[in-house]
Amino acid sequence: MTLVLAGWTVRAAAALEGRSIYGLLTAGLFGLWLLYFWQLLVTAFEVPRVLLPAPALIVQAMAEGWPVLSKDFVQTVLKSVLTGWLLGCGLGFAVAVAIDRLPFLQRGLLPIASLTSTVPLVGVAPIAVMWFGFDWQSKAAVVVLMTFFPMLVSTLAGLKAAGKLERELMFSYAASYGQTLLALRLPSAMPFIFGALKVNATLALIGAIVAEFFGSPTAGLGFRISTEAAKMHMPLVWGAIVVAAITGSAAYALLVQLERRFAFWHPSVRSQK
Repeated sequence: MTLVLAGWTVRAAAALEGRSIYGLLTAGLFGLWLLYFWQLLVTAFEVPRVLLPAPALIVQAMAEGWPVLSKDFVQTVLKSVLTGWLLGCGLGFAVAVAIDRLPFLQRGLLPIASLTSTVPLVGVAPIAVMWFGFDWQSKAAVVVLMTFFPMLVSTLAGLKAAGKLERELMFSYAASYGQTLLALRLPSAMPFIFGALKVNATLALIGAIVAEFFGSPTAGLGFRISTEAAKMHMPLVWGAIVVAAITGSAAYALLVQLERRFAFWHPSVRSQK
């Protein structure tokens, strides 16, 4: 009976049309039902908390360990992830514009850039720790390496997305490369750039957390997951995972809203409304 009620309420919320808040309502309602059944099944079958703690235990562990988790959030997200994401995306964008302006650079830079995407994270993270130390700088370096190539490739594809007629029109107006870039090609590339920003937001978080497994000070979400898992304190491990998941989802949602504001004219964005 409860399962039928859950399905009916989620379907009723999904049927609502109009405001975007209805989509958030549907997702929130589905998440609440999922947590309810998680708590119900774990309690009914007496699943050991080492295997799968109940949501109530995870919330309790997060409340009790919030001073620690807040420091981990600052160390991982505000220092490592944000710095590396900004540097990696900015560097990828700048190199893409340079390659577009000077096509001969494509032969030398693109193969080198593609190499950065094939280097395994588990091999780069220990080297970064040896080069930049155990603090957040080494994690930011790993994030830069992970986010550089997706932004480079997406920006190059976006700069080539402008229509031929529009480019010829700018040429007939004797527009310079910079004027054409700002007035035509960058606006056309906005959906591609925001796509890379959204992908890189999740990659950056994953990269920083994994890098913290290979050397970190006494703070960080990856450090907390590894140390608490070694002590079999799984509710706090799941609490750190929840913090990372909420952070990634919030960053993605923020970038979606920015994309709708700056690329509202593009068909791919208008279709989402």
